[in-house]
Amino acid sequence: MKKILLPLLLVSLFTLQAQKRPKLVVGIVVDQMKMEYLYRFSDDFSANGFKRLLNNGYTFHNMHYNYVPTYTAPGHASIYTGTTPATHGIVGNDWFNKAIGKYMYCTDDATVTTLVAGTEKEGAMSPKNLLSTTITDELRMATNFKGKVIGLSLKDRGAILPAGHFANWAFWYTKTGDFISSTFYGQKLPDWVTQFNLEKHYMSYIDKGWSLLKPLDTYNESLPDDNSYEGKIDKTTGPVFPYNLSSIYKEKGADVIRTTPFGNDLLAELAMRTIDKEALGQDEITDFLTVSFSSTDYVGHTFGPRSMELQDTYLRLDETLATFLTYLDKTVGKDNYLLFLTADHAGAENPNYLKDNKYNVKNIPAKDIVDALKKYSLDTFGVNLVLDYSNFNVFFDTKIILEKGLELTKVKQSFKDFLMTQEQVKRVYTEEEILTSSGSDYFLSFIARGYDPKQNGDLVILDKAGYMEYQSTGTTHGTPNSYDTHVPLIFYGWHVPKGELHTKKYITQIAPTLSQMLKIPFPNGTESEVLDTLLDNK
Repeated sequence: MKKILLPLLLVSLFTLQAQKRPKLVVGIVVDQMKMEYLYRFSDDFSANGFKRLLNNGYTFHNMHYNYVPTYTAPGHASIYTGTTPATHGIVGNDWFNKAIGKYMYCTDDATVTTLVAGTEKEGAMSPKNLLSTTITDELRMATNFKGKVIGLSLKDRGAILPAGHFANWAFWYTKTGDFISSTFYGQKLPDWVTQFNLEKHYMSYIDKGWSLLKPLDTYNESLPDDNSYEGKIDKTTGPVFPYNLSSIYKEKGADVIRTTPFGNDLLAELAMRTIDKEALGQDEITDFLTVSFSSTDYVGHTFGPRSMELQDTYLRLDETLATFLTYLDKTVGKDNYLLFLTADHAGAENPNYLKDNKYNVKNIPAKDIVDALKKYSLDTFGVNLVLDYSNFNVFFDTKIILEKGLELTKVKQSFKDFLMTQEQVKRVYTEEEILTSSGSDYFLSFIARGYDPKQNGDLVILDKAGYMEYQSTGTTHGTPNSYDTHVPLIFYGWHVPKGELHTKKYITQIAPTLSQMLKIPFPNGTESEVLDTLLDNK
């Protein structure tokens, strides 16, 4: 009898513990979303999307990133590991790696292969370059690998990094129009994903084209259509509504869907199919679905933050969220899921827009910086000592410096002095200054948290606020300025009270807060600082 009772007791205890957690956690990242968009577009949102989260969840109005570079891959990694690039190792989307002397991509993995023919380069991906565990990893271990974790995004990095090392699956979009995965996760794509791909959902959006969702006068928060600060979706089509996506599809293929709001719709369709086919949230063991909406980033980069295209993308995302929330209510249950929504970074105003409104800033093409560094090196040392410039990092060719009998310390100081004469440069820091940072220099502390001495450069440049290393149209991100660091964070659902906070908080507090809510271990790289007001209210 005792032999029978003991297993039953253990099962009962495990079930009791599982019931203390939500059935499903949904992590939503909106790529390149400024907190300000929730204010600017508020009057035009429905009652059931962003406003439902704001009115019924807990909103952190003053949430920030605390490191640079504020890019997509480090952002997703930092949200889910609860730490910064200096610890988790994802120091960019792609970067020149000092240790290996060449470029690398954040999720490249030559030891794995794609599961979909024709996507060989796009499919050789895994989380192997991520050096810390994620909250999703900790959930897998805490449930004895019974809870499922699946990551979804149009971008490989947006799917792979949040899902972590132990994920059941990560699926990402490719130029073929298929969602794919790699042999890191399994030897064969699930049949339901193959079926989803065969249905070619993206074609319904392409056939329909892209017109404004609402009447023209709704878009009074944006600049007029076809202004000089917008880029083009392709070489032939001007930035003017409506967009004939069928015509662009003939030139660009299925990739065109990324730079439209419909990439988000397509991903939401996949998310709902995933919940259904993988039975997420259908038992007492907690599952975790990560969803990263990337089209906002593609649209933002191309058209800029003041474009009708961007506003229309957010108005449509609002409706997509409303549909998704209703679906979660019906399939998982209104009180059974815990959801959070945030962003991997925000984005700058277009410098030419600022300049035309009498703010003396401008865009600086990265090529101009590379050319200036090369010219200075040749004029001063008679040889090009710069091995690479990228992501605000300057790398020196130590082999040539040694051959010339030069001192690296003096070379660094010489280039630092030169860079400080450049119009856009505010500060330049050497590796030594970064590694001995005390935290008293506000901007240096951002750089230190994003700096890995094995991978990063000999010098790191900090540009003045408002200047941007980018093309003349659209926008980008990457700096420690508030326009790049200030993002939304809303918790909603299971055990989340209504409320809001305006005190400054940091993105690295999300994962450890989830650990406390779920009563599981912290990710192994986090400093374990939590959003205590959310927990206190609970």
